[in-house]
Amino acid sequence: MRLFLAPMEGLVDCYIRELLTSVGGIDRCVTEFIRVARGTLPERVYYRFAPELKRGARTRAGVPVAVQLLGSDVRQVAIHAAKAAELGAPQVDLNFGCPAKTVNKHRGGSVLMREPELMHNLVAAVREALPEDIPVTAKMRLGYDDRSMGVACGEALEAAGASEICIHARSKVDGYRPPAYWEEIARVRERVRTPIIANGDVWSVEDYWRCREVSGCDDVMIGRGLVARPDLARQIKASQAGETCEDLPWSGVVALLVDYSRTLHTFLEGRYVTGRIKQWLNYTRRQYPEAEACWHKVKRVSEPEAVCRLLEESAGAGVDWRVSA
Repeated sequence: MRLFLAPMEGLVDCYIRELLTSVGGIDRCVTEFIRVARGTLPERVYYRFAPELKRGARTRAGVPVAVQLLGSDVRQVAIHAAKAAELGAPQVDLNFGCPAKTVNKHRGGSVLMREPELMHNLVAAVREALPEDIPVTAKMRLGYDDRSMGVACGEALEAAGASEICIHARSKVDGYRPPAYWEEIARVRERVRTPIIANGDVWSVEDYWRCREVSGCDDVMIGRGLVARPDLARQIKASQAGETCEDLPWSGVVALLVDYSRTLHTFLEGRYVTGRIKQWLNYTRRQYPEAEACWHKVKRVSEPEAVCRLLEESAGAGVDWRVSA
């Protein structure tokens, strides 16, 4: 009954991984995808996406981090997977799920679900390139044009030697529009023996249990739900044990946002920092009424320190910036 933090390109970077795993409940993270094309990527690219490689491929909370690759050149993806393993990646994940138009246009992500044979060849080549003890996993959707390719692609990945398959319960065309079709994940599970991880539209503890019931999966990956409510994984873990735990208050969320802002401000221009903070804050509006009120104050503010001041004011006096695991 493991819980995984999803690799959300453009949002869940190494700094957010640090903060969310510090809250607790997350069993594994996956990096944003490293795009593989022609030529050999230098080591600094791996370390930029996965600085955790320099400390045993774990966050400071001890949560392991898998390295995700995206590409369609079988030879190049295998070479880069081997390099990731050489640098200490405990797991290599292949991206067959990204719905971004730019990515798909360059034959990456979910568009590859039109070509199960190529998906098979990519996983098989990476499996052959890696030591036996390093698992090769894959993240996909239910299809590209529609949800009809889930079984065929799942079978292709199983035959290639994938250790686990994470399925986002929508097609590329579905985007992120609700609902998530968890029942379609169950159809893949009926045909594929490889362990399946369910993903998509888990925003609450109740969603988690419904997802497990409908999909039949023991393991669940959560992306937007964890960004919106940073203690969701911890709440789910408590529910697995038949217990409850105290909710992370808005002041705790503010602590995370301000910590993130100040970290980013050490190496990014202010406008980029503000953009990332607003992106995260926008997700929290779904779960916290205080976030909704704060959003209307900060959405036109451009200076990171001004945003932080407004966040702090929304949390009230006496905020403890430490978030305990």
